[in-house]
Amino acid sequence: MISINDLTFLIGARALYDEANWHIKPGDRVGLIGANGTGKSTLLKIIVGEYAPSSGTISMSKDLKIGYLNQDLLSYDSHHSILHVAMEAFERQNQLHDEIEDLLRKIETDYSEEVLNKLSDKQQEFEALDGYNIEYRANEILAGLGFSTEDQLRPLNTFSGGWRMRVMLAKILLQTPDILLLDEPTNHMDLPSIKWLESYLVGFEGAIVIVSHDRYFLDKVVNKTVESRKGKLTSYAGNYSFYLEEKALRGEIQKGEFKNQQAKIKQEERLIERFKAKASKAKMAQSRMKALDKMERVEDVDDENPTVNFQFKFSKPSGRHVVRIEGASKSYPNIDILHNAEGVIEKGDKIALIGANGKGKSTLLRIIAGTEGFQGKCETGHNVTTTFFAQHQLESLHLDNNILGELQAFAPKHTDTELRGILGCFLFTGDDVFKKIRVLSGGEKSRVALAKSLTTDSNFLILDEPTNHLDIQSVNILIQALQQYEGTFISVSHDRYFLDNVANKIWFIEDQDIKEYPGTYAEYEEWNSKRPPAKPSSIPVRPDKEVKPKVEEKEKPAPNTQQQLKKLNDQLKKIEADITALETNVKNIEAEIADESVYSDAGKLADANKKYLTAKHELDAAQNTWEELASDIMELEGK
Repeated sequence: MISINDLTFLIGARALYDEANWHIKPGDRVGLIGANGTGKSTLLKIIVGEYAPSSGTISMSKDLKIGYLNQDLLSYDSHHSILHVAMEAFERQNQLHDEIEDLLRKIETDYSEEVLNKLSDKQQEFEALDGYNIEYRANEILAGLGFSTEDQLRPLNTFSGGWRMRVMLAKILLQTPDILLLDEPTNHMDLPSIKWLESYLVGFEGAIVIVSHDRYFLDKVVNKTVESRKGKLTSYAGNYSFYLEEKALRGEIQKGEFKNQQAKIKQEERLIERFKAKASKAKMAQSRMKALDKMERVEDVDDENPTVNFQFKFSKPSGRHVVRIEGASKSYPNIDILHNAEGVIEKGDKIALIGANGKGKSTLLRIIAGTEGFQGKCETGHNVTTTFFAQHQLESLHLDNNILGELQAFAPKHTDTELRGILGCFLFTGDDVFKKIRVLSGGEKSRVALAKSLTTDSNFLILDEPTNHLDIQSVNILIQALQQYEGTFISVSHDRYFLDNVANKIWFIEDQDIKEYPGTYAEYEEWNSKRPPAKPSSIPVRPDKEVKPKVEEKEKPAPNTQQQLKKLNDQLKKIEADITALETNVKNIEAEIADESVYSDAGKLADANKKYLTAKHELDAAQNTWEELASDIMELEGK
């Protein structure tokens, strides 16, 4: 499929790749991993031809269809709806649609056999390319990536960068390429969308190469792992967990070979030293020296799993109650976040705040940090000292400082030895600590900002997406640091491995209230998988967009539990009958669209498509109502 042979790629005098080799076969699902700066994203750009190799070759068939997702696509802008942008993937179908429209207009005055034959040929090709279902397919993928029906009609330029990236991913998936090259596809995604993408990629029939720092995502999707390290590409025949086990085994073997070779070298050196001064043995000694020089040396195994070995100190512990939230309400012009919400953070809590994007996680963190206005109370307890880490704080780093100087200015009570120890845990060793902030990558800046946060005299940490821009090794370091931290923290992250290893409580925002699960993330996932699905919410529009009228809440049932149950069950039976009728209507319209007399007539087809979208929207709404009623019934029956 794709063959990389003796690839060398130079950046200045440094060889990012040095005669590296890799063969991607049909059906391969590869996780391309490695520390930041080892050239993973660069390799994808070399494969698609954006960069030219310094030497070596990359071979592939000319008709190979590549779908390439990269962070540069964030700059794509359009005033068209996201549904329109996603459907740009169907280049040939769109072209045929326009040509058919032109021929239908032409046939009104020109009844020649030539025009009729052209129209027939175009319609047959359009049908063969499944042209009548492309809008449905686009709707389906956009919905999976978190876009509601209303969102799909909004212009692309009204969405934030993260949501735009999802649209570009949808467009690439709709192109059904032979191979997908995905560079950090889960960046900017919430957990529901990450899980949907996992499921989609598992069923994808082509080859996949994924650059990702999400080890859970890699474990679910890939069946091979390729490590980019020291200019080489090393393959492992399994997912990320298999890679860890296999690499450890290979490391043990290599350590043994290194130890044996070093013993042999020392023995040879002693023999050479002993006999080189004797004339009768000089020739033998020279021969052994040459053999020793030609010996292919086995490298010692590097320790790639540094441990955090410093203690976090704060001068005074907090009281029992760290934060108390009472009657908190917060809304933006087009969305309600919290309404009369309550929550308590107690000393020693390690809270993971999770949920879909747009639910208000970062807003809640800012409320707790005291940087966001709201109605109600949010009070910190006795002796609580707070540090708030957020991605925008990377901009507050002083670009002219070196790394060590940045920490010295921030934490003057720590000695240089202590600060160097902390920086060493965040992979800044030796002369690295004297690098200027301005020359650091995004991931390196994140590590500096995190190191600063952990040197504070704070017993309460607020962490907003601390794992963004961190490679797997850096995430492991942060996990170790937070496991040793004796204070309290609350963190937002979409990295499930991180959450699973640091949290002892889960918070999530539901029905504009703060809900709590008293357990680990894995336990929460198991519990949540048994709950009825929550009603999907629309992505909030920007404040300068039209405000849609708020849907009135359904009337609360009567206080008596039995009366409530009877009323809800009656409503459930009615909505079930409605759903059956709506499903029949959708099937009838689908059959109508498939009728040749309809799809061959542009006017009839347009009317049928409108009817289909309306009927599908009504069915979705009815199913959401059913889910709400079923959830209410289960809750009442559990009382």
